[in-house]
Amino acid sequence: MDGLQDLAARLEARLSTDPEVIARCARDTSRAAPEGLPVAVVLAECTGDVSAALAWANETGTRVSVRGAGTGLTGGANAYDGGLVISLERMNRILSIDADDRLAVVQPGVITAELDAACREEGLFFPPDPASARTCSVGGNIATNAGGLRCVAHGVTSDWIAGLEVVLADGRVMRTGARTRKNVVGYDLTRLFVGSEGTLGIVTEATVRLKTVPEGTPRTFRASFARVEDAGRAVTAIVNGPADPEVLELMDALSVEIIESFHPSGLRVPGGAMLVGQTVGLDSLAKAEEIARTCVEHGADDADISDSDQLLEARRLSNPALNARGLKISCDIGVPVSKLAEIFHGIKAISSRHGLRVSSVAHAGDGNLHSTVESPDTPAGIAAADAVIDDITKLALALGGTISGEHGIGSVKRHELPWQQDAVALDVQRGIKRALDPNGILTPDRAI
Repeated sequence: MDGLQDLAARLEARLSTDPEVIARCARDTSRAAPEGLPVAVVLAECTGDVSAALAWANETGTRVSVRGAGTGLTGGANAYDGGLVISLERMNRILSIDADDRLAVVQPGVITAELDAACREEGLFFPPDPASARTCSVGGNIATNAGGLRCVAHGVTSDWIAGLEVVLADGRVMRTGARTRKNVVGYDLTRLFVGSEGTLGIVTEATVRLKTVPEGTPRTFRASFARVEDAGRAVTAIVNGPADPEVLELMDALSVEIIESFHPSGLRVPGGAMLVGQTVGLDSLAKAEEIARTCVEHGADDADISDSDQLLEARRLSNPALNARGLKISCDIGVPVSKLAEIFHGIKAISSRHGLRVSSVAHAGDGNLHSTVESPDTPAGIAAADAVIDDITKLALALGGTISGEHGIGSVKRHELPWQQDAVALDVQRGIKRALDPNGILTPDRAI
């Protein structure tokens, strides 16, 4: 590409045209295929590298995709044919942890679980906790406004971001937010960029809020149900009760079967579904016992409590287990918690109508479901599975839900946008995109 030598002169060894690097950075873990191969990958090591790369791309009209750890599930980080990939994996330093103000300053390539572990050495923790926390990056969590296992107690990523450093599409660098608890100066630009999926700017530094680690021994609970609908009703009762779990997850029978075949641990496959979760604090045992009683009252076959995290580890294995089985046609819907029993009943009916098995795992405490379709990895099989996902998504919307709870839209779900958002809302968002990226070079034709 004309002018690539100019960018190489600015970035030196941080610009790679190595075919192996290009192939590795060309896609995320979604079912979406890259449009083609990029001309180069920027292995950014600082904000200046990102700024130089975007200024060059803006000048030359080169489309840019942004890559963190590559764990995205919607095709948002996939390369553009003849485009430029900006990889943030080398920007992986924790710059500071301030225990007094309960803040940390990090680069976007920091792995989420590693940030959490470093904070725990100071008696603090980073509340966002995606199931892929050991492999996903803080920057990716910010890009998609990720939720995760602890979302029922602590909310989503945007609730824990105090400020950002962002490089705009033309290479300019700006800062948003403040280190203070309260800040009402100007528009809330921080939340504008959180969840924008790399379409408005590239985050190169984040100031994140932390929380004090609760005292006491965490307790893990498990309850098995013959019917997944009963598990859904139990979740509604738990969320509206006094027990206040930090984690409340659901795995249907097929999901447990797949996880157990991937990593045998003696987990008994339930007739319908299994609820697992965790309580924290000095009263964690009393809260876990209250939740176990609630589950039994709503039809659980059995319920038990332990000090082990093994059940939560099983939940974290759901994505690797499904990928190992070759199952990638999935959705990321959300419904009001009161509609959980209804959505599970509807998913069973949709599965039966299409003649394809559907496995579902859920951050049940906040109504966020991930349903995956068992279908052959052929064009016809993928089309059939996509039809099932479309029906499940439309059912979620009919129940007052959303097409995405935490994975984002990317390219995979962009066709669903008009199902949820009206024409005016879409026009406003695309107007914001044009204002910040008038040449349309930054993650174009994705997310909005």
